[in-house]
Amino acid sequence: MATTAPTPFASHDLSGVTKTLDLLAPRWSVWVLMTLSSQTLRYAEIKPKLPWLADGQLHPRLRHLTGAGLVERTEYAPRHVTYGLTSRGAALMPVLATIASWGDTYLEKDLVGNKTTGEMEPERIPPAQNIDDALALLAPRHATPILWSLQARGSATAKYLAADAMPGYGLTAVYKPLERLAADGLITAGNSGDYLLSASGRALSPVFQAISVWAGAPPAEADARRPRGLGLAPSQNRSGPWATTPSRRTAPEAPAVRSAGPALTTTPPNGPARKAGDLFSHQIPARPISPTGGPRR
Repeated sequence: MATTAPTPFASHDLSGVTKTLDLLAPRWSVWVLMTLSSQTLRYAEIKPKLPWLADGQLHPRLRHLTGAGLVERTEYAPRHVTYGLTSRGAALMPVLATIASWGDTYLEKDLVGNKTTGEMEPERIPPAQNIDDALALLAPRHATPILWSLQARGSATAKYLAADAMPGYGLTAVYKPLERLAADGLITAGNSGDYLLSASGRALSPVFQAISVWAGAPPAEADARRPRGLGLAPSQNRSGPWATTPSRRTAPEAPAVRSAGPALTTTPPNGPARKAGDLFSHQIPARPISPTGGPRR
């Protein structure tokens, strides 16, 4: 186990990553961002693209993302208002693609029958759903600091992780997040009692790197003048909206490759048959299913 302390730069990166995850974690935020990724829309045009969201759900998401500086609200007249991504929001799209690619590779998928061949194959999950499911694993409080610490050190004891990733907490407090990360397949316990990242946990490195670069980049001048609100402030409890949302484990390893699903659908997740809609400029590349014992959906 390495014993070097994190550098101030690494700590700053971690802060940016956790704040960004907290910004994206409220359910449907990603779906709204991706709906606006290709064009500016009026509210009446957004609504049909996310038909399962009531006004009481969509309006708060738009306000949250506008306050965070990711969405720009332009009022031309009292009944003519448009929503579109700011340059900061547009710069987030490649980061979301990286998260979606990790979820497509490492999160479990049910087997469904191919309508043409009748053969069983992994279910096609829209990238937006892959992102939401990945956030369900990474956004809970202390999850990312523990993963970050293990990425930097390779392996560590519970005592070390408590001091490094959860300063101010007692040793016993670290066991619950460790149990959750192990159940999600992101970490494993070594024979010597140390914890280390699983293959899917190690594969999060490009995800954290992409988020860190985005979080550390200065906003464009026009966006910098726009009030930010409290969108980037970390919450005191990251588990909130995910507490009742089933998450996906990483799938067992299998030599299967499938084409990517659409970015969004016109039916809610886990609902009836999907109607594809692609809001990324390109499809997420097909990836193999991950090693045994990885994270869950």
